Amino acid sequence: MTDTTMVRDAGALLARAREELWRAVCERDEFAAGRTVFAALDAGADAEDVLLDVIATVQHKVGAEWAADRFTVAQEHAATAIHERIIAAMAHRTPAAPASATASTVTVACVDGEWHALPARLLAEVLRHRGHRVDFLGAQVPTQHLMAHLHRTAPAAVALSSSIPTRLPTAHTAITAVQAVGIPVLAGGAAFGADGRYARLLGADAWAPDARAAAGLLARGLTRPSPGAVRQTVEDLPHLSDQEYTLVARGKRRLVRGTLAGLEERLPAMRAYTDAQRERTAEDIAHIVDFLACALYTDDSALFTGFLDWTGGILEARRVPAQVLDPGLALLQEELKDFPRALDFLSLGRAALRRRGTRPPAPGPHDDV
Repeated sequence: MTDTTMVRDAGALLARAREELWRAVCERDEFAAGRTVFAALDAGADAEDVLLDVIATVQHKVGAEWAADRFTVAQEHAATAIHERIIAAMAHRTPAAPASATASTVTVACVDGEWHALPARLLAEVLRHRGHRVDFLGAQVPTQHLMAHLHRTAPAAVALSSSIPTRLPTAHTAITAVQAVGIPVLAGGAAFGADGRYARLLGADAWAPDARAAAGLLARGLTRPSPGAVRQTVEDLPHLSDQEYTLVARGKRRLVRGTLAGLEERLPAMRAYTDAQRERTAEDIAHIVDFLACALYTDDSALFTGFLDWTGGILEARRVPAQVLDPGLALLQEELKDFPRALDFLSLGRAALRRRGTRPPAPGPHDDV
């Protein structure tokens, strides 16, 4: 059998496994999902390929289906739980590779407040299969607990994962704390940007777009930072000296209350909202404030406009016009009239929503496409 034939057969095996795993998670059938994955392994599929080209790919599709309103939140959670259990079963079924000459001890953790642990778990398993010793700490690891673990274990590197950009300020704290004890930080996950721009902005020692790239960087080794050198936040982000981020972040509850009251005054229909509807509206405003604060932290308007554009797409998939967000943004401009950067970002966000309004509506879940 030629190398080309082997590659083609391996690709067909993985494609078949993806199709079968997708059907299984759609039916919430954990045992069928497990049989699919183990059959692929028994047929010769590489464990790393199964993790990244089957499970991770199907999980990405699950997220896309939720965004398009073809999966409920409960369906997305069920699929994620199935994947997590299969990965755990694989870890006990497929032994890790023996330590190699380039292997090291790596701590893999999610930033405090980050509940999306599956990407970090996938990385941990890939590293184990490549011979590294891995301490996987899971979701939402407070920085002080991470540091206590590092003092006891002294790993060669920390792989820090975050999917939600609003965790970037917390990630920054963790990065500088870990580097202060002489351990390099590899950042990964959607929060750090598709090109790693926020990992670089926050001073991470390295960034990887995916688990394979991360494993390659760790195999080559990361340069250790000088221990004891503690950076102040403003050294990395001098724009924070204007205090806009701090004041917006600390004033979040006031901003949410003021915006909600303003919406009720200007939109009479809101006065008939149920308590649940009011709570949901307050949560939506809080998300907007969170992303505005994070954009101020990074001084990157694209972080805020990108969030609004994404949210607009989520709303439109549910047959709600993205422009429903605009009154809240207008009220926030009034609340933040003395904050020039915030005003600029809010203006750009409103413009992004207006541009969405010129596009045809996205297909709904029951529309023919």
